[in-house]
Order: sequence, then C-alpha cells, then structure tokens
Amino acid sequence: MKKIKIAVIGVGNLGQHHARIYNSMNDVELVALVDVDMQKLEKFKRIYPYVKFTTDFKEILDKVDAVSLVVPTNLHYEIAKEILAAKKHLLIEKPITTKVEEAEELVKIADENNLILQVGHVERFNPVISKTKEYVFNPKFIESVRLGSFDPRVADVGVVLDLMIHDIDIVLNYVNSQLHSVEAYGAKVFTDKEDIVKARLRFKNGTICDLTASRISVYKYRKMHIFQEDSYISIDFMRQQAKIFKKKQKKVFSPKDIEIIKPKIKKDEPLKLELQHFINSIIHKKPPEVTAEHAKNALSLAVEIIEQLKF
Repeated sequence: MKKIKIAVIGVGNLGQHHARIYNSMNDVELVALVDVDMQKLEKFKRIYPYVKFTTDFKEILDKVDAVSLVVPTNLHYEIAKEILAAKKHLLIEKPITTKVEEAEELVKIADENNLILQVGHVERFNPVISKTKEYVFNPKFIESVRLGSFDPRVADVGVVLDLMIHDIDIVLNYVNSQLHSVEAYGAKVFTDKEDIVKARLRFKNGTICDLTASRISVYKYRKMHIFQEDSYISIDFMRQQAKIFKKKQKKVFSPKDIEIIKPKIKKDEPLKLELQHFINSIIHKKPPEVTAEHAKNALSLAVEIIEQLKF
C-alpha cells in the first residue's frame, strides 16, 4: 500500500508530537517539518535525517498528500486556505479558526475539493470518552471543570478557545438538541483576554450544562459529570477513568440499590489515536470523527460565550 506523505507545519510543544507520532506509523511517510523559526527546526535534524526542513510551507505542498497544521490560532485560516486550495488533506488543531465565517469558508473549500478536513478536538479520542459514550443516552445535566496553569504559548486566544472548547465539542456531541440560551461570566487575570470563565448552556430539550474553564490554576484538573434518568456518569479525562452509578430498580431506597460500573478502559495516547484516525480517513475516504462542521459548531458556541462576557 502506498504510504501517505505528510508534513507538519509548526513544530512547537504540540507539533513536535505530531511529527513523532507520524514518524512511528507504518502507513505514513513524514516528508517535511515546517516552522518560521529555523533554530527550532535545527534540533530535529538528527532525529529525522531524511526529512525536509523549511520555513516556507508553500515549498512542500507539491510533495505531500496531507498536512498537520499546528500553528497559533490566528494563523489557521490563511494557511489552511492555501493548503486546501492546493488540494491536500488537512488536520488543523483546535479551534478551527477564530471566526465562524472563516470556518465556513474552509468547510466549503474542503467539500468542493473532496478533501478530508479534520479538526484536533483531541478529547473525542480520549479512550475514556470512547468507552463511556455508550452509557450516555439522554443527559439532563452536565457539569464540566477544566483547569490548567497559564501557558504564554497560547496567549493569542482566551481560555474559552484554549480549554473550554474541548468540553463544548463533547457537549454538542452528547446533547441532541438546539441551544436555547447562554449565560457566561469571567475575568481577565494574566492577559487581555478571558482567563477564567463559567458558562451555563440551556438547550431546547431542557438539558442544562455548566462549564468551567480556568488557566490560572496551579494544577491540572479535567473532569465531567453527566446526570440522566437512572444514572450518573463521572469522567476523569486525565486518568482515563470513569464510573457509572446506575439504579437497579425504579426506586432507590439505599446505596445497595445502586450499581457501580467501572468500565475497563484501555489507556492510550489520545493524540496518537486522533492522528491514526486522520490517516485512516484519508486511506478509506471516510469522513473523520470530528469534521470541520463539528468544529465550526463548537466555535460558534464558543464565540457566543465570549460575546456574553462583560469586563
């Protein structure tokens, strides 16, 4: 089988892991690494001696079948547009863009050229999500808390597009209903954008979701709790663990009437699973798990949350 030739544009903290994973795949040939900082590229020349290194992504577009785009969000649209116009499959890190109309244009270009356009909402590939989604059938209330420390490398966007958008995407995947209303509160702490945000989403079917995201915490915390008729699901993204508390009978009178299920979860690196899925989508010509349309919907809601904030 012909190997998929791929390039990684942006080899910073995350992009270097894209390169590492692609280089380990049997069905992929890592052809090029691109970054505007040639000094950053220099340290990879010993690791990948047969790879082309360049500061200009346009030089490699005719040499590859697909691209991983791992650059700051404000550069996504302009670079992605050129990659898609060159008829190359694209995995673009989340969020897809900063503006909904830009995302819509990328979706249109990809569709017109019959290209795979996958967006890096990596938590969808977290084994704990893959395993527990079979237990989620009609959520009534969802609570998600995602905390982290401040990282200057993502200061170009606020915490909604940096962290909360992971949970927005998951919620939209779980709740089969149109959004009714959004309330959001937050504060600027370290940057000129929101650094801590609480949002309440109300859906037309009655589901309510409370989302909290902060990048001013001293530790990482990534958990989601899903409440529905007869059961409660607790998800720990970092430990890739989950518990399902389920009623045994119609009425619960004591803790003995509650069944606790601990699904067996095969732990794995979500990014590896995500990139392999991208390659498989190209090989089998099948839409990816996280389409650009999904990413556009998540972005649209994220933008609505940001617009609700008053500082």
